[in-house]
Amino acid sequence: MVDYRRLGRVFGVARRGQTYRNLVYLLVVFPLGMLHFVTFAVGFSLGAGLAVLGVGLIVLWLTFGYAWCMAYVERFLAIRLLRVDIGPLSTSGRFSYPWRWRDLRRHLSRPITWKSLLYLTIECPLGVATFTLTVSLLAISLSLLFYPVGGVVALATSFSTGGAGHAGTYGPFTLTVLIWQHVPQPLALVLVLLLFSLAPVLGVYATGGTLWVLNETADCWGQFARFMLGLTNSEQQLTEARTRAAREEARAERSDLRRRELIVNVSHELRTPIANIRGHVESLRPPMSERLSEDDKQSYLAIVAREADRLSTLVDDLLALARADADELHLEVRPVDVCAIVEEVYQVLAPLAHRDRQVTLVRNVAPDLPGVMADRDRLAQVLLNLARNAITATPAGGIVFIDVEQADDGHVSLTVSDTGHGIPPEDLDRVFERFYRADAARQRATGGFGLGLSIVRDLVQAMGGAVSATSTVNVGSSFRVLLRVAAAAHDSGSAGVGAASR
Repeated sequence: MVDYRRLGRVFGVARRGQTYRNLVYLLVVFPLGMLHFVTFAVGFSLGAGLAVLGVGLIVLWLTFGYAWCMAYVERFLAIRLLRVDIGPLSTSGRFSYPWRWRDLRRHLSRPITWKSLLYLTIECPLGVATFTLTVSLLAISLSLLFYPVGGVVALATSFSTGGAGHAGTYGPFTLTVLIWQHVPQPLALVLVLLLFSLAPVLGVYATGGTLWVLNETADCWGQFARFMLGLTNSEQQLTEARTRAAREEARAERSDLRRRELIVNVSHELRTPIANIRGHVESLRPPMSERLSEDDKQSYLAIVAREADRLSTLVDDLLALARADADELHLEVRPVDVCAIVEEVYQVLAPLAHRDRQVTLVRNVAPDLPGVMADRDRLAQVLLNLARNAITATPAGGIVFIDVEQADDGHVSLTVSDTGHGIPPEDLDRVFERFYRADAARQRATGGFGLGLSIVRDLVQAMGGAVSATSTVNVGSSFRVLLRVAAAAHDSGSAGVGAASR
């Protein structure tokens, strides 16, 4: 009696879509393994043979590149077809191949490089074994399932040839022909019909067993691919730790380099004001002061006061940069009225710009602007720095604009533009670097140290904003600050506000 419940479990394996994905994978690994084996055999043999000519290194490099690319392909196939969870091949999770020699050495020192290469190498023999197993089991199962059809065809062929065919002619259906030819006809008919009835039943069970065996084989292959084609948790943690250590080491090297550059630049910048102060103080001391008029003395004292202010400004800027480097630039980021800050800066600088530089300062503030997330004092410092730079860069009779408008739903734009000589394109990308000045002679003449824009960048970024510059030579420059709208910042959560405060 047929056990239909057991048959249902057998047919249940055949109804699963994963079963056929497993079959596809087991059939695909064989040609892929052959491709890898041939490529490695040719690549490594040619690389070793041509090493003395120098060309061999290029061949080896290309072979390793092929292996790394195919590791990503094999990982993709295993994830998509076998549905296994495989860790990334690199901590970044993106494909990358070392093009430089230093990076190649680091790549070859990673265990995952050699694990993936070993996987591709042994995929050929394992692929042959699984392909043979898959094809053989499927052939047996299908032969039993369709035995009646094949038996009828074999008997028809035997009748057409008059029984002259040999056993190999009829393949797996030879038994049917032998029974029909050597057993008396009534009994042969009964035996053939019995064979035709039992073979499909056996084929059903054989098919179920075949699919179960192939599913288990695919599962073992998936576990093997998970181990060989991805970083384990411990390897990921170790790699991430090494990456962080390398990043911190590079950061320390950059910090040390900046410190040395800072010392050199500060020493250079201090010479001019100190020399000016010393020279004019010497002129004010007897007996040289006896030959000076009162107007000359007042002029010398004004120069000394101006140079002292320059030194004070330099010290303040250096302290701000030092705090930024040490992550000690503490800001109270909260909703502030940007329009009020613009008005304060305008009232302070407009008279000075007109009196000292004959420059007109104009403010254009859009109505109904929302509050922005910023430190009020630091934002005023940013606007003062940008406006003073613009006034300094604008010749007599020029105009400096302060424009405030809403850039989008989440940001307010604050733009300071001038009608000065502009910044050359080759210098525009470096204007926010410390001590960088596109026109050093002019900046020294007007008292600049090349630190103002660097401080602006640090302050704006600390408040969660962004600053950019555009310029056209002989037309003017424009510096744009994007600040977060207070309401949008609150909607995104308090974590963003805390992250902007250092």
